[in-house]
Amino acid sequence: MTRRLIAVGLIALSALLFASQPAAAQRDPVPWFGVVEPHDAHIHASELGVGWGRARFLWPWVQPEGPDQWVEAELTSEQLARERDAGRETVAILIGVADWARDADGLPRGLYLPYDDPENLWAAYVTEAVSRYAGRIDHWIIWNEPDVWDVDHPGFTWPGTVEDFVQLMRVSYLAAKDANPDSIIHLAAMSHYWDALYGRELYFTHLLDTLTADQHAARHNYYYDVATLHLYFNPADVYELVAAYRAMQSDYGIDKPLWLVETNAAPADDPARPVPQPTFKVSLAEQAAFAPQALALSRAAGADRVSIYKLIDTEGDIAANPEPFGLVRADGATRPAFRTTQVAVDRLADAHTLHWADRGPVAQVIAYTDTQVIRLLWSRLPVAQQVAVPARAHGAVHLDMWGTPTPLPAAQGVYTVTLAGATCGEAIGDFCMIGGPVIYIVEDVDESAYSTDDMHVRVLASSETVMEALATPRRPPLPVGLVALPLLLGTWILIRKGSKPQ
Repeated sequence: MTRRLIAVGLIALSALLFASQPAAAQRDPVPWFGVVEPHDAHIHASELGVGWGRARFLWPWVQPEGPDQWVEAELTSEQLARERDAGRETVAILIGVADWARDADGLPRGLYLPYDDPENLWAAYVTEAVSRYAGRIDHWIIWNEPDVWDVDHPGFTWPGTVEDFVQLMRVSYLAAKDANPDSIIHLAAMSHYWDALYGRELYFTHLLDTLTADQHAARHNYYYDVATLHLYFNPADVYELVAAYRAMQSDYGIDKPLWLVETNAAPADDPARPVPQPTFKVSLAEQAAFAPQALALSRAAGADRVSIYKLIDTEGDIAANPEPFGLVRADGATRPAFRTTQVAVDRLADAHTLHWADRGPVAQVIAYTDTQVIRLLWSRLPVAQQVAVPARAHGAVHLDMWGTPTPLPAAQGVYTVTLAGATCGEAIGDFCMIGGPVIYIVEDVDESAYSTDDMHVRVLASSETVMEALATPRRPPLPVGLVALPLLLGTWILIRKGSKPQ
């Protein structure tokens, strides 16, 4: 049994790298699913079923010489029209300070003037952008990752205090609502690790403290309509932090939607763009597994929308990031994660409720639609595991991570399936940072057939014990022990992802 399960795991993992990826047809847009910059590869975006995408409006590029300019630097009118025709919503990010508009502290000049004063240059920029695109772009993210506090780091963007940032939100919100009452203002995304890694107070809580101390803030919806996060590489962290940030808002009496606008696990072993010295060794197979895990877990934790950074590698990415984040290579060829993302979006498109039911050696997320119950399962260990899944129908459809369907009959009230082991390039605590290949079990039954006490899976056989699996050397020793790997995860994000252009 042990050798057979190991063989199954190895065969499945090999398939991740060499499986053919069938040509994809255009899909209906899925409103909750997005990618960063879909306009750069609009055909691939339609094949994925992308429902929304982020585009940058970098002030120094849009108005490089003065307020009378408007340069379509990254998103042209033609591209925006094409996005709208495809049914994709554009969410814009306003960021940066044009040189001509910068004060002695690096902030937009006149920031503390009333929002309708023409000498408040940032408010004037917001007014121009929001009014110019009203009805075509109504979602606006104000700035990006202000919690990056190291002034010497490439990811540093905000030179002011938290109080200065609240003023930025204040004038942005008031100016935008005046320019377009239907505009929706997003709080800048938090990266989390910049504070958590160094034991600092979370920027988010400091921000909420400052916002709620403003006696006028409640009347103006606390100057934002949607909270935003950027989380990478560890699907379990994605779940925990989405849930945690939603709870933080609730602690302040604030109930706002939360969007995960950036997530991914960039590979280091792509032959088309290898990374010689990655801080974290993520394989193409692991990126492919990460996509459905992160999409399912973020939705289970309560993220209203989820977006992958990014759709396609572009010329500027190589200088900004050693790792390639695109689901599509620069030459238009897709990475394995493109297909697994496509399958996950197809399966979860209509799910109204998701629940992370099993969190041990086997992970199980249960998704409910109006007519189906869909289970996502994967091994969190570098070993194959045979599991029994309670059945609520006489049979189901089993799909592998690539979407290949196989009939799955029930026997004595259970489905028996084998989960391939994880590649486990890195371990976090007791489990692999990124789990193994995901499988789907789809039943055509009503969710009322399930109760909270009968949804758990049972491990029937495993090729190794948990401790033996984690102790097995799979590569040269790391410079620190497993207990320090969460610290390394944060460091990876600060070093690698933080250098992406803002």
